[in-house]
Amino acid sequence: MCRNPTKSPDFSLTFLQRGVPSRHGAGREGGEWRSTADKIDAMTVAPPSPPQPALKPSVLRASLMHPAGSFAKVEVVGSTGSTNTDLAASAAAPGQYWPDLSVLIADAQNAGQGRMGRSWEVPAGAAMISSVFLRPSEQAHQAGANPTFAATSFAATGYGWLSVLAGMALCHAVRSCTGVPAELKWPNDVVVRGRKLAGILAQVVAAPSVAMGPGVVVGVGVNVSARADELPGDRATSLLLEGAGELDRNVLLPAYLLKFADLYQEFVAVGGDATRPLAGGSSVLEMAQLRMGTLGQEVRAELPGGAMLYGTATALADDGALVLRDATGTHHTVNAGDVIHLRRTGTGGTVNYA
Repeated sequence: MCRNPTKSPDFSLTFLQRGVPSRHGAGREGGEWRSTADKIDAMTVAPPSPPQPALKPSVLRASLMHPAGSFAKVEVVGSTGSTNTDLAASAAAPGQYWPDLSVLIADAQNAGQGRMGRSWEVPAGAAMISSVFLRPSEQAHQAGANPTFAATSFAATGYGWLSVLAGMALCHAVRSCTGVPAELKWPNDVVVRGRKLAGILAQVVAAPSVAMGPGVVVGVGVNVSARADELPGDRATSLLLEGAGELDRNVLLPAYLLKFADLYQEFVAVGGDATRPLAGGSSVLEMAQLRMGTLGQEVRAELPGGAMLYGTATALADDGALVLRDATGTHHTVNAGDVIHLRRTGTGGTVNYA
């Protein structure tokens, strides 16, 4: 689904070469530099975000739905408050049917939701916004893995891994399509060189009947073409800023979503057990630990009530929780729902995002 990554323009060099017309120092295309200070100022000018192709619903549906892909329903909208909120509400509403592996894609979002109630806005064209609806018991039934269609066919601990599957799929898509070295940050972010590229949020949707089991909406927002001055602080980055070789969301979305669908279907086939090998030979637990940049780092976990837990992130537990080893050698297990912030600590007591 991905074109071969090509090197993106070096915008700082382009602006440096244009110069400011003067009688001092030569610049590109007849431009000249007045002074060294002018040269430095020109280097710091933010380049305009390059125009991005509009979302193409027909292209996305053709890429994601049968026979090319596994998605049962693909909806593309121009703007929404939150794809997660909208999809969760629609999936739970009487008389509406969103089958397993349905996706809602938006060009813009003005009330996006994150962990702990955090919210943000995304202007049109700047990000890759999608929410996927999953109902594992339905997938198991369709695959014939569970002839009785019992909700117990998918392990309860498996639901907590669905956002991790999304993160792994996104890392794979970003790396293969753009050459950008994306990795996971526990519990729900994708980062590049210590800066946040994407956030992931999963929320449960109540089952319409006991037999069907609950559904889950997994939302992902990826900064694609935002400049540094358009991002919320210096802890964030975008594919543009990382020199990505591909910024077309009509390419990136299918690359991510199809990989997510493949991992999800394989995970359902092993009953949602993160320790069991998938078709490729590795378990979800093993694959997640290989891509989890948090592991091996000295971190600080901020817990409810202001408590702080310091230690080395050593592993992921079978249910996706993070295992920390403190200075005394004692191991602690922290769950995503119990952590307000997880930060990397450095020498001299410094605290970093990732």
